[in-house]
Amino acid sequence: MKSVKPKKNLGQHFLTDLGIARRIADTVDACPDIPVLEIGPGMGVLTQYLIEKPREVKAVEIDAESVAYLYERFPKLRENILGEDFLQMDLTKIFDGKQFVLTGNYPYDISSQIFFKMLDYKDLIPCCTGMIQREVALRMAAAPGSKAYGILSVLIQAWYDVEYLFTVDENVFNPPPKVKSAVIRMTRNKVTDIGCDERLFKRVVKTVFNQRRKMLRVSLRQIFNAGKPMGNFYEQEIMTKRPEQLSITQFVELTNMVAEQLVKLENN
Repeated sequence: MKSVKPKKNLGQHFLTDLGIARRIADTVDACPDIPVLEIGPGMGVLTQYLIEKPREVKAVEIDAESVAYLYERFPKLRENILGEDFLQMDLTKIFDGKQFVLTGNYPYDISSQIFFKMLDYKDLIPCCTGMIQREVALRMAAAPGSKAYGILSVLIQAWYDVEYLFTVDENVFNPPPKVKSAVIRMTRNKVTDIGCDERLFKRVVKTVFNQRRKMLRVSLRQIFNAGKPMGNFYEQEIMTKRPEQLSITQFVELTNMVAEQLVKLENN
């Protein structure tokens, strides 16, 4: 069976260490009894351990050469190998609206996009595990006050508990990436209502972190365009803070403050 050549344009770095592959596969055990969707199986190093588990497994792979290889290597899995672009898929159709675990050795250049899509389907995905660039993993798990704390940290931690499980060195990949990797697990928390408008929450978080060195009273002005908030909006204590100083609860409070001002400006 001819092996697949890693493609730079797809960000492919195939894991070669079977021990690490098994450890990654075992991370899905935290959410038992539901199906698994693997992203970017490549040559199936992770897939081979996932299919040992007593649950349905599907794999989505955008690379046609990898799909052909997987058909040959896992003939019984053929109908569950989806030759599609994960970022374009309707995730409600994969397991007929049932919940599932998301896992994989994620392409580093689109890992953030994958997790933002996960958030759009958070009620379908109670658990997400897998391997990503170490720097991204640190950002996702970062606490307020740290340099790594940012957009990903806030938006993901609002809905998921994030665990940084272990670090993976460069030399266990073909080709070796230029950075270290890390394996993470995200488990859906008990939040069902964040306490503010979700779309505005995302907008506020992204706006202030795009100017993370500035105080909120400066960065928030972009949201109001030419309008000017009423009363002492910019004089409140929270406005002297920078975004990395705010907890998720404070971001929710800030979003509600912004929402109140937007309503007032609209009614004026």
